Amino acid sequence: MRVLLSTYGSRGDTEPLAGLGVALQALGVEAVVSAPPDDEFVDLLARAGVPLAPAFTSVRTWIKDKAKPSAPADFNQLATEMIAGQYEAVGAAAEGCDAILATGLMPSAAAAQCVAEKMGVPYFHASFCPLFLPSHHHRPYRYPGDPLPPEVNDPRALWDLNASAMNARFSGAVNAHRAAIGLPEIDNVRDHVFTDRPLLASDPVLWPWQPTDLCAAIQTGAWVLRDERPLPADLDAFLEKDSPPVYVGFGSIALPTTRDAAHTAIQAVRAQGHRAVVARGWANAALLDDGDDCFLVGEVNQQALFRRVAAIIHHGGAGTTTTATRSGNPQVIVPQIVDQPYWATQVAALGVGVAHDGAVPTLESLSAALAKALAPRTRARASAVALTMNADGAKTAAKLLFERIAREPAEAV
Repeated sequence: MRVLLSTYGSRGDTEPLAGLGVALQALGVEAVVSAPPDDEFVDLLARAGVPLAPAFTSVRTWIKDKAKPSAPADFNQLATEMIAGQYEAVGAAAEGCDAILATGLMPSAAAAQCVAEKMGVPYFHASFCPLFLPSHHHRPYRYPGDPLPPEVNDPRALWDLNASAMNARFSGAVNAHRAAIGLPEIDNVRDHVFTDRPLLASDPVLWPWQPTDLCAAIQTGAWVLRDERPLPADLDAFLEKDSPPVYVGFGSIALPTTRDAAHTAIQAVRAQGHRAVVARGWANAALLDDGDDCFLVGEVNQQALFRRVAAIIHHGGAGTTTTATRSGNPQVIVPQIVDQPYWATQVAALGVGVAHDGAVPTLESLSAALAKALAPRTRARASAVALTMNADGAKTAAKLLFERIAREPAEAV
């Protein structure tokens, strides 16, 4: 059995597929990941031992070339280009595959689904956050430029509006491509691409999926790629030298606000009398000075590092939030975009950390948040919740996929 796992997005989209790929391999399945060919993803998949089939272009190059503040985004044009590029890349990677699972940006997933339909193999969709899946228990994500009407409070009505908004953004490009390759037009892009039984690869402790007639999602737990790499010797020495420092990192968010937030975080950490480990991330964060109380790191084993710090200040991506919560140490989330405010809300509700109000912290606001996170009550709660986290989400999903494909090779989940 051969399965293609397709995505186009940041590390938070690629690393879970590497974890799923490893779990599928343990079942004897030949798993291949189609992901952006950026160096960090090449290294990540090589470390996992999962073959990489390159997506149509580097995601960093795509962001640099297409996300220009001076020119408003033409979503139809961007979607058209991505669907065409990904259809070709995924189609080449899917040769000989028995099924395709897709996640990541909507045009990329739509392209992967087109490949599956043309090949006549099962297609599965996965999401890493409940926010994007229809449910009467929560409101949909508000896409920029498509505000939710303030007078509408019924979640079902809001999800209908969400489907209309996604059609307005993507249906033109998706249906034009489908027509070009001989596939029928679809009326509801969201529901067709997401399917009626998507896999939800998130931890139910952080955000439990509640049954709803709007979507029959299957929550498997987060797809975690185990990281056994030792920390660099100089970082290990820094950690051992004194009391545990505070981690500061904003992952794959390359915004001016994240660079500024990292600088503010260093000041707040120092104000609390702590040292700091600062991650460069995609924003290329830097230290404020050459003081020996701060240490700058590139890509490291976060699973090992987070267990050895006093607290974790981060952006609130799904993967980082899961790793931070599993570490048993408290966190402060300074959310920047998309689902990050919602993960911040979940962390605060669980009592394992603090949600900063807004993407641009001040020294005062972040100092107050960090002080609350470092309080004994928060630390104790974070330690207790970590013990309840599920580490087998990838194994659960791999078994489900294996059994479903073997039992019903012509039917998707």
